[in-house]
Amino acid sequence: MDFKKFINGALGRPEKGDTVKHFGLRERVSGYILTKAQQNVPTCGYNYEADLTKFWEEFQSFKASCGYHISFNTIMMKVLVEGLKVAPKLNAHIKYNSTSSCGTIVLKKHIDVAMPVILENGDTFPLKVNAAEEKTLQELSSQIDDLFERLKETDIDKVMFEVIAQRTVGLMLSGAVIPTIAQTVTGYVGKHKVAKVKDHFHRNARDGSILLMEELNEGSVCLTNWGPLYEGLNGNVTYTPLLFPQTFLMAMGSVRDTEYAFRNEKGEVDLGTKKVLPITLMFDHRIGGFNDAMPFIKKLDEIFQNPEIMRTW
Repeated sequence: MDFKKFINGALGRPEKGDTVKHFGLRERVSGYILTKAQQNVPTCGYNYEADLTKFWEEFQSFKASCGYHISFNTIMMKVLVEGLKVAPKLNAHIKYNSTSSCGTIVLKKHIDVAMPVILENGDTFPLKVNAAEEKTLQELSSQIDDLFERLKETDIDKVMFEVIAQRTVGLMLSGAVIPTIAQTVTGYVGKHKVAKVKDHFHRNARDGSILLMEELNEGSVCLTNWGPLYEGLNGNVTYTPLLFPQTFLMAMGSVRDTEYAFRNEKGEVDLGTKKVLPITLMFDHRIGGFNDAMPFIKKLDEIFQNPEIMRTW
């Protein structure tokens, strides 16, 4: 092995024939949030298998008769919101100084749900549904449909540029001078530059036809659904980082039929089939213990066992 090849190997540099793709705007935004979470958030996770047998049947009936478009994601967002109403610590942002061990939990006034969506080119970013706790199920569904319609007319890179600019200002104001300089410089010069300022300034402003910066940031809580990625998905999400500075995230798998054993009316062991939805709940352990998440879980149990409540939403 020659010296140059030895050094390249030691530094982990790409080999001849490798394809190198530098982070774009979306990768830079998500990379920052997720890395901050991994570095700073002591996360606790709980795998919750929801028995959706009654709920699924009621949802299909409601969907056919309600008179407006509604998706499974929308109904589960409403379930999430109802759970957060009784567990407010989960709908919070947290600030913490590791040097002084001082911290602040900011209980958010509104439940602003960040919902990652996938574009046709495979890119992922979060759409935000604002003040979800104030909306009926129909209003929630209408708002989500509106977000997706405006998404079609939006130059996402232009909006993401604003998100990066806001985050960079936040770094500067918090005293992180070196990261601020580094992110600013690498954004416009060198092999990691993303674009020119004039190409990404969001000029076609607030006429309601396009998405705005405040509809793409992390919100107060995150709901993500892995189920649609693969129809035959047969497993549980075991871990996913929070969207810093959120304290809670709910990740869903795919609804599936599961066989189970039970005793019938004769007292004999029998086999049945039920619909199960694997749900992973991730929360920042600094907000407290598992007891802070327990009201949320109990509320979900109540809803899934009494699904007719969705008709009052």
